[in-house]
Amino acid sequence: MNLSNLKPAEGSVKNQGKRVGRGQGSGKGGTATRGHKGAKSRSGYSKKLGFEGGQMPLQRRVPKYGFKNINRVEYQGVNLDTLQELVDNKKIKDAVDFQTLVDLGLAGKNELVKILGRGELKSKLTVTAHKFTASAKAAIEAAGGEAVTL
Repeated sequence: MNLSNLKPAEGSVKNQGKRVGRGQGSGKGGTATRGHKGAKSRSGYSKKLGFEGGQMPLQRRVPKYGFKNINRVEYQGVNLDTLQELVDNKKIKDAVDFQTLVDLGLAGKNELVKILGRGELKSKLTVTAHKFTASAKAAIEAAGGEAVTL
C-alpha cells in the first residue's frame, strides 16, 4: 500500500447527490437546475389537481348536467331466485332476516334491503326486509311463507 493506491473502505463513502444552488463555481449555481422564470422555478410551487397550464381545465369546459336528488332512498335488491338458491344450498332454513342477509354478504350493514320478484320461490320462508315488490310479496305468500316489513 502506498499513496498512489489509497482508497476508502468498501461501502464507507456514499454519493451525496448534486448540491444545487451553491455558487457559480459548482456548475449548478444561478438557477440551480430549475431553468428560467415561471412558476416551476419558484420555491413552494405545487401543481394544482386538474391544472392545465392556464388552459380552461376539462372539468370547467364540460357543462353541468342532470339533477341529483339528495333525498333519494337507495335499496339493495335481493331476488327470489337468490333466496331459493340459498335454501337449496342449505344456507337458510325457514326464516330470512336482515342480519342473515348481511352475514351472507347480500347486503351491507348500513343498507336497506328490498326483496324483488325475479325467479320463483318453492320453499316456505318467513322473509323480513325493509321493502317488498308486489310480485315478490305475492310469490312468498303463494309458497306458504310470510313477508314481514321492518
